[in-house]
Amino acid sequence: MGYQVVNGAVYSLQYDLINDFEPIALTSNTPWLIAAKHAVPANDLRGLIDWLRANPDRVSAGTSGAGGPGHIGGVLFQKLSGTRFQFVPYRGMTPAMQDLVSGQIDLMIADPASAIPQFRANRIKIFAVTANTRLAVAPDIPTVDEAGLAGFYLAPWHGIWAPKGTANTIVIKLNMAVVDALADPGVRERLVDLGSNPPPREQQTPEALRAFHTAEIEKWWPIIKAANIRAE
Repeated sequence: MGYQVVNGAVYSLQYDLINDFEPIALTSNTPWLIAAKHAVPANDLRGLIDWLRANPDRVSAGTSGAGGPGHIGGVLFQKLSGTRFQFVPYRGMTPAMQDLVSGQIDLMIADPASAIPQFRANRIKIFAVTANTRLAVAPDIPTVDEAGLAGFYLAPWHGIWAPKGTANTIVIKLNMAVVDALADPGVRERLVDLGSNPPPREQQTPEALRAFHTAEIEKWWPIIKAANIRAE
């Protein structure tokens, strides 16, 4: 998602993200989580939004850097919830999560691998998963639709491409290898343990990746450009 969507909105690229690659397959997507420090006076997502509305521009939200998923997700969150808060960029998720746990920042939209262990240890609060289905690894956490912010979906994803002009026979062979890997129970179990979702079989085709990739650009580029997000 970072390379194939966000970069096109924050850099002047010398290549076309859609037409200069041959899609092979979508391999996974990972819905993120709305998290806050333990001292935040809210116990559910509606309460969090009410608290943010009552404290405009006073709340700090950590991100992994300008244009990272937590940043662009936070921009969309503000737009959908009618809230305003300050972004604090970090050099990655680990230092941001450390400051959330210690209470140095108030809020994060965080990846499951970083957030769920801290949540299970009762060091942070988690209000919702940014998808329309719950995570298999954390079925007790409600979706944003259930929690009160319907449609706030953020799921960083991975795919595989080949250079433009790669022979179709090679594209098909590579795609079949990905499909076989994603059908392996051990691979699927590992992805689920990380909070990721392997795509359904019908979404594992080159055509499905191209359509999904195009839709993600159409969704996120206007949000990123309207927020004037620039690469650091």
